[in-house]
Amino acid sequence: MATCEATKLRLSFEMTFVFSETLPEVEFDALTVATTRLSHGVDSYAYRFTEKPVPALDTEKLIEHGVPRGPIWGQLHKGEDIEWQGATLKSEAYLKREQPPIKIVVAGDNDRPELLAGACKGAQVLVHEATYTAAMADKAAEVRHSYARQVAEFAEAAGLPHLVLTHFSPRYQSRAQTSSSIEEIRAEAERVYSGTLVLARDFLELGLDKVGNLSEVVPADTFNAT
Repeated sequence: MATCEATKLRLSFEMTFVFSETLPEVEFDALTVATTRLSHGVDSYAYRFTEKPVPALDTEKLIEHGVPRGPIWGQLHKGEDIEWQGATLKSEAYLKREQPPIKIVVAGDNDRPELLAGACKGAQVLVHEATYTAAMADKAAEVRHSYARQVAEFAEAAGLPHLVLTHFSPRYQSRAQTSSSIEEIRAEAERVYSGTLVLARDFLELGLDKVGNLSEVVPADTFNAT
């Protein structure tokens, strides 16, 4: 609201603010967002985004039962029960869910990754801070942040296929020749984590497909100079 007042910003839609602790879960058309309270010097939360998968129509079963292709199939796919030839066709009987729902957990500042054990059940991706390496464990405890090995060990124990580390201390530079390199964080995590490890960077965009494969999204206007 302060931004709107200071900039005279006018929105074409209503904006409602809700405190995370008063709304542990909220439903949207395509997904559910659930919150988990974390451990830090100030209030911090993780958000689990769970896809609401659109079930596939069991066309083989429809053909087997002699249900003609056409509007009836479309109505069943939408979840509508249909009266046909004196019988009720239950949509649920002709829908199949082949893949588990996509779940992504994005955490804020947190010095206790284990608090996310419940949220990460069945998740494909965890995005979590790794501010330091284990050599700075005492400093991490002091400022209530996590370090790379700590998060990676949790991710391995939780069976998470993909781990994205972020929120690095400025001491870890991208230039390998510096005294403290971001590669130290990568190497420490890789020693204990066997899944796909990604270190976040500015403007990085990742995509997760329907079967849970994580990959970097390359912008369409990106080209290789020759």
